[in-house]
Amino acid sequence: MPHVERAKVLIFIVAYNAERTIQSVLRRIPSELSQHDTRVLIIDDSSSDRTFERAREIEEAPFPITVLFNPVNQGYGGNQKIGFHYAIREKFDYVALVHGDGQYAPERLPDLLQPLLSGEADAVFGSRMMASGGARRGGMPLYKWMGNKILTRIQNRLLKTNLSEFHSGYRIYSVRALATIPFGKNTNDFHFDTEIIIQLLRAGLRIKELPIPTYYGDEICHVNGLKYALDVVRVTLLSRAQDLGILYERKYDLGRPGQQYQPKWGFESPHELAVQRVPSGSKVADVGCASGYVARALFEKGCDVTGIDQYSPPADAHVSNFIQADLNSGELPVDAGRFDYVLLLDVIEHLRSPETFVEGLRNSRRQNKDTRVIVSTGNVAFVITRFMLLSGSFNYGARGILDLTHTRLFTFATVRKLFEQANYRIEEMRGIPAPFPLALGDTAVARFLVGFNRFLIKISRSLFSYQIFMVARPLPSLEVLLEGAIASGDSRAALANAARAATLPDTPHPRGDSRR
Repeated sequence: MPHVERAKVLIFIVAYNAERTIQSVLRRIPSELSQHDTRVLIIDDSSSDRTFERAREIEEAPFPITVLFNPVNQGYGGNQKIGFHYAIREKFDYVALVHGDGQYAPERLPDLLQPLLSGEADAVFGSRMMASGGARRGGMPLYKWMGNKILTRIQNRLLKTNLSEFHSGYRIYSVRALATIPFGKNTNDFHFDTEIIIQLLRAGLRIKELPIPTYYGDEICHVNGLKYALDVVRVTLLSRAQDLGILYERKYDLGRPGQQYQPKWGFESPHELAVQRVPSGSKVADVGCASGYVARALFEKGCDVTGIDQYSPPADAHVSNFIQADLNSGELPVDAGRFDYVLLLDVIEHLRSPETFVEGLRNSRRQNKDTRVIVSTGNVAFVITRFMLLSGSFNYGARGILDLTHTRLFTFATVRKLFEQANYRIEEMRGIPAPFPLALGDTAVARFLVGFNRFLIKISRSLFSYQIFMVARPLPSLEVLLEGAIASGDSRAALANAARAATLPDTPHPRGDSRR
């Protein structure tokens, strides 16, 4: 967001049993924030003490103060949801989250606000871990310091981030950024703070950290440390599992359009195998070419690629020809016999009637090229999907085996049956491991998991294959066979007639012929 001359700022104080500290927190808010349209919102989360009354008693405050009371305790995360919704509804530019127990210094609010005002970030977090030794000097117990460090390291590894701390509750958000993420679907518990970080990251929003002082006094901690740690690790792992297409949560479905379809290079995948199977210089039809990354790889091999898709041609795909077509029409809008290879990579599961399409593809062949069709699709009998069914879950997601856009699901047996009944001969069929490098990066762990998955596929292809890869040859259609039979019959008849004519004796002239 560009620089705002006079921003509309909400200082949102979450409070629970904070009667001894709430007035002190209010008085410590720097008066320099009055250069903006600054207001204070306090939401008492059904405290059993006089927090609400003490907040209303403060006099001569430099900012307008609104004090609300939840009649039913909403929890730490639930209270934030209400405050953030208030900020969106009242059209604030920024909302600063402050705790009513005084654990985070309100004096730092102007510094934390500055990166948002200058357009450098969408969220700014105050970090107690940026200054070496500062957290311990500020009274953070050793077990909390160690737990913070360990959890942050795990989360950074899983989320591919480099934050100094995931567990600070001192934050300022752009309200525009908050409005783009479904924070209302998050937990009401303390790991709400982790879930909203994951959402910001998945939405491609910018997070900036600034150092803040640490203060631990005699406030009462309401957090069950072990439960919190387990919850944090669980939701972080869930985010990574969603990247693999194994599990799905709507609150994490924040990828940009088309982001779910990513190139799979550098490890065993349908993209790698397809490019390997196609010889240099081949004529290729890339059906459902999407963003064109396979076409680009084939172009680099000197192939002549025709892209076919229902959407506009991919940018910089290096296709020699592009045909826009609705694949659900059941007909390939080009003679498949013109091509050496037809690619159907992750296509058939999106079609309303794969049977009609694969038959139409075979019937479209008019020329006599020895065409091969390379197919890939998800294996719905994958062990994780079976386990989900066993546990009573069957979640569709943004991508993976249960992609939301899939209309049909296949096993090895059913995809083979689909093509064989359409009169194709299967020449190769193999299982593909899960794309661990997409979720974990090109790491030793990801490579080990791919190798281990490949080993398991040798034990049970149906159970441990994440995807199915197949090469099939379309056999001639009945029309082509009939035309061939007619042509061959005519040719053989002509040869037979010629041979018969060659064996007949010359016919003599009749007697009495007077011609001389």
